[in-house]
Amino acid sequence: MSGVQHREVSGDEDGMRVDRWFARHFPQLGFGRLQKLIRNGEVKVDKAKVTTSTRLLPGQTVRVPPIDDPEAPKPVRVNDTEGQFLRDLILYEDEDLYVFNKPHGLAVQGGSGTKRHIDGMLKSLPNKKGETPKLVHRLDRDTSGCLVVAKTSAAATHFGEVFRSRSARKIYWAVVAGNPSPRQGEISCFLLKRATTDGEQMVVVKNGTPGAQHSHSYYSTTDTASRRFAWVTLKPVTGRTHQLRVHMAQMGTPIIGDPRYFNIENYQGAEGLGEGLHLHARRIALPLRSGKRLDISAPLPSHMQQSFEALGFDADRFDVNGDPEDGK
Repeated sequence: MSGVQHREVSGDEDGMRVDRWFARHFPQLGFGRLQKLIRNGEVKVDKAKVTTSTRLLPGQTVRVPPIDDPEAPKPVRVNDTEGQFLRDLILYEDEDLYVFNKPHGLAVQGGSGTKRHIDGMLKSLPNKKGETPKLVHRLDRDTSGCLVVAKTSAAATHFGEVFRSRSARKIYWAVVAGNPSPRQGEISCFLLKRATTDGEQMVVVKNGTPGAQHSHSYYSTTDTASRRFAWVTLKPVTGRTHQLRVHMAQMGTPIIGDPRYFNIENYQGAEGLGEGLHLHARRIALPLRSGKRLDISAPLPSHMQQSFEALGFDADRFDVNGDPEDGK
């Protein structure tokens, strides 16, 4: 395509760098050539010269010099099977985000030896501009439940800040070995990540240990099955790797089915329990860009439902209601 174009910066491109704006609209234009066009003064914003790092504002006009095939769409590999798989997991959807009910055993991101994961599937759900949805928080591979994914760059910025500022309220359900003592309270300790032969391991360390991060959670015993098992409701304040799993193990009541942090020797389980980590991201509440507040819950995965039935826990009777900010 020949000729100069003038394009207006959209609202969801607020604060975007010039080089990233071009990468979005003209993916076939290499960074080196873009730098040359900018140095020659051929790229302008509101008739002013710019650099690759200049930040854009909504409503500004970008002068685009003649480049090859500027309208060529960025190729996106769409896998219909993966797209349908993700659509079947949707708990909530609007123009900004998805909330998926992530299955137990499915990784959120790739890693060593991990080929199938949510992040890789998201390219099968491109938005109207062809953008791939973006993760804004994480769950462990074996943790099930509410997972928030932003549909646009602007939404990712908003929800990223929501999670960083701890404006999101998260409630987890777990089945643990033993009964927490006291029945409710808080856990605060410092964690350090250490590499092992089979992945990362978080360990509790003293305050001041180089690289250590503070972790903080609230817990409450919802129901018990004798002294051997308890259904615990957990509310993390911080979001450290494996935080809730380490906190429960630190209390001497590790989460059932945790292959990494279950620390009771010669432990005897119970007949009829499901197999796998018994930790579920049950509910999440967070502010939307519209100013409204979303509050959504995810049903129990099958292995935890099996264990609830075996232990006599009634999810309907003790379900969480009201504002998750109330109480601890």
